[in-house]
Amino acid sequence: MPRLLSALVDLAVPAACVGCGAWGTDLCPPCAAPLRDPPRWVRPTPCPLGLPPVAAIAAYDAGVRAALVHHKERAAYSLTAHLADALARAVAHAAVTADECAPLLVPVPSSAAARRARGDDPLLRLVRAAATRLRRSGVPVTVEAAVVRHGRAVRDSAGLSAPDRAANLAGAFDATAERLRGPRRAVLLVDDLVTTGATLAEAARALRRAGLPPVACAVVAHARRRLPPDLGVVTRGAAG
Repeated sequence: MPRLLSALVDLAVPAACVGCGAWGTDLCPPCAAPLRDPPRWVRPTPCPLGLPPVAAIAAYDAGVRAALVHHKERAAYSLTAHLADALARAVAHAAVTADECAPLLVPVPSSAAARRARGDDPLLRLVRAAATRLRRSGVPVTVEAAVVRHGRAVRDSAGLSAPDRAANLAGAFDATAERLRGPRRAVLLVDDLVTTGATLAEAARALRRAGLPPVACAVVAHARRRLPPDLGVVTRGAAG
């Protein structure tokens, strides 16, 4: 209930920009500007094996970081439009790999504990909003939220290194094709953010085991990461 009341207040009276504090708007034009950048292909470094190509819009910095955090953790529903517009363009960019098949958007699942703590599934809400925008522009996308699911509990990945994230998520997802019938569709994995790529890579592995290999991934933002000098990680077999 407190999250719902907070969200209703944010929708009715946005007090200040979540990025810089400018009064009178939820996300001021300068802070929102990166979300209007052209989509591009990104690749984490080091890149986990099995990660499909990833289309992203903005770097996970400043106003973009604040918008994603407020949307996910503070139920800032007023930010959905900004983020959904960006995600829709990332999906459209990723769909160039679809070989004329209708795109099927598969969100990376939130854990049951996260859904209980947040009161909903912010990513699913965002993906559905992006899909609505794509359909209005003539892109026949569908969203399937139950295809990938958690098969076991995982730790919160915040603060974990790339190897620790990979170990934490290894084998964490299951996938099923039972709900999917009809014409062949191009599977696109969707998330709000790619950091090390471990989550998307594990979800992609689950989909491949179920006979649904994803052709690409789409995210709003990508974290800027550099390879530490003591980690000589092999990146062959990854995106591309």
